[in-house]
Amino acid sequence: MAALRRLRQCHPTGIPLSQFHTSSHASAKQHYKMLVLGGGSGGISMSARMKRMFGAGNVAVVEPSEMHYYQPIWTLVGAGAKTLTSSGRSTASVMPSGVKWVKSKVQEINPDKNTVLTDDGTEISYEYLIVALGLQLHFEKIKGLPEGFDHPKIGSNYSVETVGKTWKALQDFKEGNAVFTFPNTPVKCAGAPQKIMYLTDAYLRKTGKRAKANIIYNTSLPVLFGIQKYADSLWEIVKQRDLQINMRQNLIEVRADKQEAVFENLDKPGETKVFQYEMLHVTPPMGPNLVVKGSQLADEVGWLDISKDNLQHNRYPNVFGIGDCTNLPTAKTGAAVAAQSAILNRTISRVLKNEKPDRTYDGYTSCPLVTSYNTVILAEFDYNGQPLETFPVNQAKESRIMYHMKADVMPHLYWHGLLRGLWGGPAPYRKILHLGMK
Repeated sequence: MAALRRLRQCHPTGIPLSQFHTSSHASAKQHYKMLVLGGGSGGISMSARMKRMFGAGNVAVVEPSEMHYYQPIWTLVGAGAKTLTSSGRSTASVMPSGVKWVKSKVQEINPDKNTVLTDDGTEISYEYLIVALGLQLHFEKIKGLPEGFDHPKIGSNYSVETVGKTWKALQDFKEGNAVFTFPNTPVKCAGAPQKIMYLTDAYLRKTGKRAKANIIYNTSLPVLFGIQKYADSLWEIVKQRDLQINMRQNLIEVRADKQEAVFENLDKPGETKVFQYEMLHVTPPMGPNLVVKGSQLADEVGWLDISKDNLQHNRYPNVFGIGDCTNLPTAKTGAAVAAQSAILNRTISRVLKNEKPDRTYDGYTSCPLVTSYNTVILAEFDYNGQPLETFPVNQAKESRIMYHMKADVMPHLYWHGLLRGLWGGPAPYRKILHLGMK
């Protein structure tokens, strides 16, 4: 239960100290030319780039976690296709050598004084700040969670604490309803809630249990997927595989002891429906990082308020942002971080020269929609929801090659490319294509 209580917080993601970087718990004042908040994909990628720009001794990263996880692979972990161990490495191993690792949690940001306060009382001042703190998971906003995870038959691919429970629930499935949810909030990787549905269907077919299963996707959205081209293909899959899709249904309560999930009809507030489940996959409500939300850096909702074009803060010119913590009007994905990292690197290099940023982020993001244990629909699109595809094929069709890229190629590029600041930029998948042509 103690582990599950940690689900009330969203931990950014990277082990013990090594000779390859320095770490600090000191309570004395510290100062850095470039301070990076968060050691997830955006924070580590940008700290590697900033090391080259400022020099290692002038860059620090504030990150409390000992482990760094490649979260996009958790979809496959929850379906038994990958192990949880394969998704994680120590923070020490991914922290750029020589960069100061402040192993604390950010408690307060004061952009008017150019300072950050950590939970151990350390005050850090900076000349430039990159905020990469991710978003907040809110399991507790669903009545009966997170304590419901103490019961069997319920899991979530959105937390290191619960992704293994998804796989256990899938293995233990006998007959009845397999229910999958999508909350009434912004989420990271908006395709993930339905990817595990397709994988569940495939697993139950493979194990001879599909005839005894009702597979139900209850989504708060009015659409199956936000980009029409890919939604059309997904609807075909839904029909072929006899999957039940219920729109505008928001999970509000889990009665884990009774294996019941309660949903509210968002089009008829107050109207609820109870679903009995043999397996339940929960996508939690999500929201802005609480430290960002409580600072002067937030917009009216609580997200980091930055320019959608160059990722510079709209009111504090020495502050920048990347990834899920921002108010960029695009899908929150790892591929988006890869695209943003090169744009942000260019923006900062121009600001240092007192020049205007000259590269514009088009909102590129991507969602490899896993539709089975060997197929993927690779959705790529921009701010306007227009497809922005990399490969010379119709990416709305299921592809075995795209699955291989998702399952095997992308993790390698993540660990050895993105986190080292060596991979990214507009349409990052294009570099895979170029590699394949060499």
